Formats: sequence, C-alpha cells, structure tokens
Amino acid sequence: MTGAIRSREPFNARVRAALANTVLQGALRKFKTNFVVLRANAVRDLPEFDAIRSHARAMKDHTLAHIDLYIDAYEQKVRDSGGHVHFAPDAAAARALILGICRRHGARTVTKGKSMVSEEIGLGAWLEQHGIESVETDLGEYIIQLRGETPSHIVAPAIHVTKDQIADDFLRAHETYPPSRDLSEPRTLLAEAREVLREKFVTADVGITGANFLIAETGSSLIVTNEGNGDLTQTLPRVHIVVASFEKIVPTLNDAMQLVRLLPRSANGQEMTVYTSISTGPRREGDPDGPDEYHVVLLDNGRSGMLATDFREALRCIRCGACMNHCPVYQAVGGHAYDAVVILAEAIKRGGADREKVRDAIETITNFPGTGGIFNFSPADHNGLDIDSFEMLTVKDGKFVPYKK
Repeated sequence: MTGAIRSREPFNARVRAALANTVLQGALRKFKTNFVVLRANAVRDLPEFDAIRSHARAMKDHTLAHIDLYIDAYEQKVRDSGGHVHFAPDAAAARALILGICRRHGARTVTKGKSMVSEEIGLGAWLEQHGIESVETDLGEYIIQLRGETPSHIVAPAIHVTKDQIADDFLRAHETYPPSRDLSEPRTLLAEAREVLREKFVTADVGITGANFLIAETGSSLIVTNEGNGDLTQTLPRVHIVVASFEKIVPTLNDAMQLVRLLPRSANGQEMTVYTSISTGPRREGDPDGPDEYHVVLLDNGRSGMLATDFREALRCIRCGACMNHCPVYQAVGGHAYDAVVILAEAIKRGGADREKVRDAIETITNFPGTGGIFNFSPADHNGLDIDSFEMLTVKDGKFVPYKK
C-alpha cells in the first residue's frame, strides 16, 4: 500500500500485536458486515455478474496482449483533446515529472484524490519535502494523513481507525476550532472535515487524481467516488494531473462501463458509486469549469517486466479490494501487519522475469536474518517446490521454502 519498504519485526510478532490490540479488533469487525455480506448480496442481485466478469477478464487479457497499441491510441486521443501524456519508467521519474509541472505553475497547494499509485510512488511526502502542501481529500485518506500513516486498505484506507480516534485527531489538527467542541457523532466529524477541505479545494493550484480506468477510444480518465472530492479535485484547480499505471487502459468506453458494473459491487456491495466522473482534456471554450491544463503521468514501475512472467495476471486487477475483504488473515490483523504483498510487488519490479533476481530482491528488501515475510502464490514450481494454490511460503537464505509456524 505504500512505496516504502521497511525492515520490521517478524510477521508473527506483528500478528500477535494486532490480535492483542482491542481497539484495532473493534475496527476490523466492519469487514464481515460492511464488505463480505454486502458484496454477496450485490452479486446475488445481478444474475449476469459472472458473465460480465468473464468478459472483463478476456478484455483485460486482450488489452495486455496488445498494450503497446492501446498506449499509442490512448496517448494520441489525449493529445487530440489538448492534454499531455508523460511516460514514467519508475517512481522517481513520476515524482520528478509531477513536481516539475507543479513548479512551472508556481503551485503552493495541491489537492489529491485517492490514488494507490500515488501511494506507491510516495508522492505526497515528496511534494511536502519540496515545499508544496499536499492535501488528501478522500475522507479516509485525509484521516490517515493527519495520523501520519499509510492506508491499511485500498478501498477503505482508514478501516483500522475508530470514531473516537478520529475525534482525537481532529481536536489535535484543527487548531482554529473550539477545543471544547463535541465530536462524538459521525455527522459532526464529517461536517468539520467538509469545512476544512472546502477551503483547500477552492485555493488549490493543482489537482491530482488517480484513475480507475483510462479509455483508449476517447483519451479519457474515469474515477469512481462516493464523496464528490474527485470532481472538486479535477475541476477547480488550474491544472489537473492524472497519475496512473498503464494497465488501467481499456479499449472503449463500453469496456470501462462493464468494469464499473463490477467494481463497486465487489468493493463494498454498491450497485454503483455516487459519482462516476470522466475527464477528457482541459477546459474547452464554453465549458463552465475545468482545468486550463490536463496532464497524464503514465507509470510503468516494473509492470512491463511482469508481462512476460507468471505474475502477468496481477495486471488484470481492478483494485476492488475483495481479496482483502475475504481474507481471514487480513480480517484478523488488518493491512499494517501484513506487508508481504508490498514486498513481493517491489521484488517483482526489481527482478522482472528472472526468478533468481526476484529471490535476491526479496532477501535484500526484507533484510531479515533467515526469513523475509510470508507470500501467497498460485500453482507453480518455485525453487523446486511443487506447491498447491496459496500455499504459504517464506524466504530463507534467499530461497522460497514452505512456511511453518
């Protein structure tokens, strides 16, 4: 969930700490009621769900097989609409490109919509280090920004935080408000966050969003949100920057709409999100709002190296978070205890198609004596081991070995 890989205590120790944390356990009870049950109901109510998912899988496979053609088509359509496309081979290049755009426009404040790619490249902290205020505008992201944390979930980044903790954070951070105010009700917390963020929306020089999908047919970016912060982030500032990875590209608007039918149902059981917003280039003559400039930073960061590996299937992911919601380990300990996904993704970026380099990268990243985290793999022969689907492995002496408690 974050671009930063940190050496930490062993997984088992983190698990024990999470299980003993009564506040965290109370927050994590939301998974089964707010995610798993709601998704099951939403899938049940859409008889064609499986057929749509099969179509989506075939469409993503087709797009990845011809990704060079679709990138070219998308770039041309963006340019035709008056926008700019920038290609970033890695996180450092993406950060430099975005900082350069901000500096050219003298930006002092940037508003950000929720974006896991921006988390991947460490964008917010990078902008702050270079004197630009970066404000998260998704409520969950705003809460964890105040807490100095990273997201614990890709859909609900503050799922691990309780209402009382949020109230304490607001009392500490919002210094211009009366210190004796009552923040015991969720509605009051929401109203205060809305007031604080409204000023940031109006004064921001640059707005940065991610993209759920990039549409090659039209050169558009599409985001789904429930709070409306995405629309305010991409229409009010003078400059709109979209930062997304290339596998978000889909061929047509119709393909994107098919995925939109799947995404909210799988994420949190909604038939559709409150807002489905499509941006195509900068403001045109006669438009009532919109940015003067529209930029897309298209990130690789190791993904092209995955195309020729067993990990290619990961590029189909639409970031619904359903795998997390249904994972019993995740339900029990949350995202901050379970770093393995981040470590494996970074190792793949470094090692590409070379399994030995991936193993070496895992050992280097984890820096644990004898063990480097726990990983889930699909059926494959890793290091001479004939393993079943989702057998738990660890890294020992730079090699994959069966994990044993």
